Amino acid sequence: MGAILYIIHITVAAFLIIIILLQQGKGSDMGAAFGGASSTVFGGASGRQSFLVKVTVGLATVFMLLALGLSFRASYIQRHGRLPSPIDEEGKTPVIPGAAAPATNFPAQPVPGEPGQLPEAPTAPAKK
Repeated sequence: MGAILYIIHITVAAFLIIIILLQQGKGSDMGAAFGGASSTVFGGASGRQSFLVKVTVGLATVFMLLALGLSFRASYIQRHGRLPSPIDEEGKTPVIPGAAAPATNFPAQPVPGEPGQLPEAPTAPAKK
């Protein structure tokens, strides 16, 4: 689930960059460089520009909500070690659908050698 959210976040960011680059600036003529952009202040946005502005606002909103959600998710995982999962009736063991129950009554493995005895290190062959 987290990987899907990151992919969506990156895709929205890429589209947001593209849409912003497609927009025309407020003063796109040569006179705007010298402060003569008053003609664009009183004129309304064209149909294409208003559509791009609406798409930009929508993508920016989705981008910010995803960024907040992903940051809350990351901080939750950092604090608790994992995301919350469905809990069974006793409230102790998480229930994973389709998973087998863990084995709890398996025999202990015998330890080779006597207790407290360390294995001997191999010795170098004697020189002649």
